[in-house]
Amino acid sequence: MKSKIIRQGSLYALFVLVLLIIDQTIKVWVKTNMHLHESIQVTNWFYLSFIENNGMAYGMTFIPKYALSIFRLVACVLLTWYIYRQLKAGVRRIWLILLSMILAGAAGNLIDCMFYGLIFTGSSPYSVSFLTDFGAGYAPFLQGRVVDMFYFPLIVTTYPDWFPIWGGEPFIFFSPVFNFADACISVSVVALLLFCRKELSEISK
Repeated sequence: MKSKIIRQGSLYALFVLVLLIIDQTIKVWVKTNMHLHESIQVTNWFYLSFIENNGMAYGMTFIPKYALSIFRLVACVLLTWYIYRQLKAGVRRIWLILLSMILAGAAGNLIDCMFYGLIFTGSSPYSVSFLTDFGAGYAPFLQGRVVDMFYFPLIVTTYPDWFPIWGGEPFIFFSPVFNFADACISVSVVALLLFCRKELSEISK
């Protein structure tokens, strides 16, 4: 039984690692090949638009940077422990997969916060960032900025003149710029709500 748990746990750990490698590969490429705020049009509705943020997913900011980074670190540790407990309890595979996606997303953005400020020079609209000596980067430990790049302006239009407050103003759907880690978290949360309501209800008891 113990060997089975170890084997299954190794597979989920490998899954998290693969997602982290994808996330970090994209971020490092963007950071070392694009100027800050540079945008590359892939299709009419998909752009690579390089921005950095100090906040949570999709650039939201509610708490100070240090506190947010520490919160992410604690959340990753607790979620790892919880996944291990759920694995021992023999829960459904989809539940563990989706929890692993959330862990990978949280860890991906945590890596940016922990290390990017230590190992990269600062990005700007006029220069591309590059790797530097450890500790000689643009920010101290836990103060690095999260790299975002995916932009999907699916609908670009203007509000009609008669529309209250925003009449005649530009309207873009979908406007947030996000990264692969954000996508892992968002997709898994939606999937949890759709397919794992039983497990979620047991948590709330």
